[in-house]
Amino acid sequence: MGHSPSIVDLPEQIAALPEACQARFKRLFRVDRVTGDCLVPDAMRAWVEAQFGSLDAVMRQHVVRVTNLVTFDGALYNPLRRWRPQELSATKLFTTQTVDRFADPLRHTPEDPFGRVRGQRCITASNIARWEGLCAVLIFDQPDPLAFTQADLRDYLRTSLAWAQRAHQHDPQARYFIWIWNGGPKGGASIPHAHAQLALGRGMHYAKVEWLRRAALAYRERYRTNFFDDLLAAHEDIGLGFQVGRLRGFFYLAANRPKDAWIYGQAMDDDLADALYAVLHGLVTRADMRAFNVAILMPPLFPADDGEDWRGFPVIARLGDRGLPDAISADIGALDLYAHNTIAEDPFEVLARWRSAGWARTPR
Repeated sequence: MGHSPSIVDLPEQIAALPEACQARFKRLFRVDRVTGDCLVPDAMRAWVEAQFGSLDAVMRQHVVRVTNLVTFDGALYNPLRRWRPQELSATKLFTTQTVDRFADPLRHTPEDPFGRVRGQRCITASNIARWEGLCAVLIFDQPDPLAFTQADLRDYLRTSLAWAQRAHQHDPQARYFIWIWNGGPKGGASIPHAHAQLALGRGMHYAKVEWLRRAALAYRERYRTNFFDDLLAAHEDIGLGFQVGRLRGFFYLAANRPKDAWIYGQAMDDDLADALYAVLHGLVTRADMRAFNVAILMPPLFPADDGEDWRGFPVIARLGDRGLPDAISADIGALDLYAHNTIAEDPFEVLARWRSAGWARTPR
């Protein structure tokens, strides 16, 4: 194309793929591009040019809508929205003056009936406001959610698995594990001190994980191929795939938040911890991510002979950006919740900025 890849050029990128790759992409995604025009009054022109950099870019805008035809995730892309005005608060959401309720967890947090698990860099507490029967908080020794290291991530995952083993021994019917990290108050953390949350559920997996499993099963039944493998290959075909260490991943086209990255692993192990660190660290240091969410989705940690088919379902670390910590407005609205996600950043630009941190290599 003669210029850097852009989400706006996605239809042309798809058309340039070999026929087999096009067919795979089109059974996974539908892509629509529309142009929207608006008339800018003379009184606004100076402000528009200062805010958005170009009057023409505002008067004629291109929107790309991506829909995952298997899961019906969807994203509406207009990179111009990244520069829309946002009102900021003068109040810092994480300061050293904030009362830190997690500074002394042994005294100021409850524990599970089976006790705490102490890692080298973290410790578990029982969640005082539970969203599951077996529900813990993994309190990091380092209180700043942006000050994590590779060794930290390894210890967090190891300690979390040790908690899950104890929780399963306490309740052998609980076997569906999920790991989540709300990176800072803007990411949904009610306490600023950095921490993750762990849960082990009964009966069936959490709804969005179960929906992903069933969508993948339907895809395999229809096309006789693995959904997750095809999803990775489709992103690699258009240049949104990456490899970190032994693991591969991609920046997801049908994103639910900007910088929506998926990493495929085989287990909740050091390889996954290292890849997750590389992606998080690169986005924080090179792509201006200041608040985020992470989830690790996996088949039942403790399998049972119940007929559920989890074949081909990888361990998935997924993360996304939650916007400016000091923005007064929320980063999602009614359109995101009830219709189609609005994404203000170009994933191709995000990938390029993240690659500049030097962690990733191109797969294959």
